[in-house]
Amino acid sequence: MYEEKIVLCGANSYEEKYYLNPDFSGLPDHIKDELKIMCVLYVHDVGGILTLVYEENGELCFEVTSEEGDPMFDDIGSQLKIKQLQREKQELLQSLQLYYKVFFLGEEL
Repeated sequence: MYEEKIVLCGANSYEEKYYLNPDFSGLPDHIKDELKIMCVLYVHDVGGILTLVYEENGELCFEVTSEEGDPMFDDIGSQLKIKQLQREKQELLQSLQLYYKVFFLGEEL
């Protein structure tokens, strides 16, 4: 069904916007809210653009970009914040991976 990376959601500190892929509108509201809070707080703290992306194998990855020469982007803080989120939101991230594998890739449990 999907052969490339699929964006789940993202936040952009430059445009002050949040995006949730409409393909995932079926997620429970509390999950969507948690994703929005996580992404918006991340870009508020370190700047740049954060995107949560599913790889072809269903793994959920954090992708970070920033405008070239952005003095406000904190590269070290970005890496630390991602590790913190992966640790604190481990259950949520694993559930989202399982959701994707079952409902989008058609894998069996």
